[in-house]
Amino acid sequence: MVHINALDPGASPLDYYGFELRRLREAAGLTQRQLGEIVSYTGSLIGQIETARKLPTQEFSERVDAALGTGGLLSRLVALVMRSQLPGWFQQVAELQARATGMYCFEMGMVPGLLQTRAYARAVLGALDERDLGDRTAVRLDRQRIFEREEPPLYWVILFEAALYLEIDGPATMREQLAHLLSFERNPLINVQVLPFSAGAHAGMTGSFDLYRFANDPTIVYTEGYGSGHPTANPDTVEDCSLRYDHLQAAALPLKDSAELIQRVMEERYGDQLA
Repeated sequence: MVHINALDPGASPLDYYGFELRRLREAAGLTQRQLGEIVSYTGSLIGQIETARKLPTQEFSERVDAALGTGGLLSRLVALVMRSQLPGWFQQVAELQARATGMYCFEMGMVPGLLQTRAYARAVLGALDERDLGDRTAVRLDRQRIFEREEPPLYWVILFEAALYLEIDGPATMREQLAHLLSFERNPLINVQVLPFSAGAHAGMTGSFDLYRFANDPTIVYTEGYGSGHPTANPDTVEDCSLRYDHLQAAALPLKDSAELIQRVMEERYGDQLA
């Protein structure tokens, strides 16, 4: 039998969430099974979350908040829980993304995490390590909630054409992923340009990078290595990468032509999404 009283709410955001969920449930005079029936989850899942053995989701948090009249407490906590589950080296980057007013991404090899579908993200994350894959995928997708803010950031992506052809997890996953990219075509805050093979030598050949811009703070350049992230506000680096990004935007296909290329690859290489 699990002795949940031993759970230390100060140990981690996940432990604190579980502690608060149990406190709120018991204050309402409900068993785990009864609360589960109200919010359409199993009592077993309620117990796993209360004992910090399972990650809560945003949907779960919103349902419990509504059922227990918490004033949105768990919905606010779940963002901290998700961020705490990121690798330590990436947590600072996630905080930068959450604060940025504009993000400019150049990606050489794959669709960036903020625009990945569940199946695509799961395949990428599970390429070498399938441990806790469901939770890790949920954490990655939760970062995309920045686009649901009242004032979402501008997100501009330049995607090297090779990323469209790198078949991750089979044709169905790629078809869904490319269709997802096309779904932003009428969203002025999320823009996807494709840098075509025909561009030849280009300003991004040294590798992928991001630029994060803020209302009141210096611009940050972010690059990534194996198991490490490298954010820097060095003015020379920022100036160099900003110039590189300008050249990449000029060399990439216009937005409309980029969408047409994505559509063509989706249909010809992975099959028409309507088939």
